[in-house]
Amino acid sequence: MTTIFPIEALSDERRALGMAVAVVVGIGFGFVLERSGFGRAQKLVGQFYGYDFTVLKVMFTAIVTAMLGLVVLSSAGVVDLAAIQFNYPTYLWPMIVGGLLLGAGFVMSGYCPGTSLVATASGKLDGVSTVLGVVAGGLVYAHVEPALGAFPNSGKLGALSLSAWLGLPAPIVAAFVVAIAIAAFLAGERIERMVAGAAEAVAPTGAARKWIFVGLVAVALAGVAMLALPTGTSAAP
Repeated sequence: MTTIFPIEALSDERRALGMAVAVVVGIGFGFVLERSGFGRAQKLVGQFYGYDFTVLKVMFTAIVTAMLGLVVLSSAGVVDLAAIQFNYPTYLWPMIVGGLLLGAGFVMSGYCPGTSLVATASGKLDGVSTVLGVVAGGLVYAHVEPALGAFPNSGKLGALSLSAWLGLPAPIVAAFVVAIAIAAFLAGERIERMVAGAAEAVAPTGAARKWIFVGLVAVALAGVAMLALPTGTSAAP
């Protein structure tokens, strides 16, 4: 498929323009995060305790918006999805371990790397400490990586996408993801009401939160189990 604007690496005269656009987009992204309350640890960890799912709603909305935009632009011949996916290969096992470590750090600090920068820009000391932790972790990993051998490149699946994995056209997968997002939003609001009701009880038992965590663990285990299912299509190059 011939695209109107082929995706190319920023180099030569395009690099300066790309960096300028990145700065503008970064400032806008940080502003939106701050206005969404993502500069406060209490807001961010609310999703883990079930009392505030703003993070899920905002980030899932951003993902769905970007996904639909790319699908529409790809259908119009403006963007080549294959070219974009080629630059982001999948390494299954290190990505799973890295995701778990990132999640653990998120719960303990109350921030992810991006929101920690937003909190730091807002003058919050816990954000500063998280940024320092991210920098220290990066330095430690740089020294430890050679000892990990082939693990960082293990489970290589190439440029794997949901569309290729499921053997379905990208628009169909996009529709499924939108449906999942809507269901997640409704479920999040229901959980918020459950937790709020439990918190207002005279002698709360914590049963609501227990079942919330059980549900989240079940979803996580189901997601990991799905990795073992056959793709139903030939492997990506």
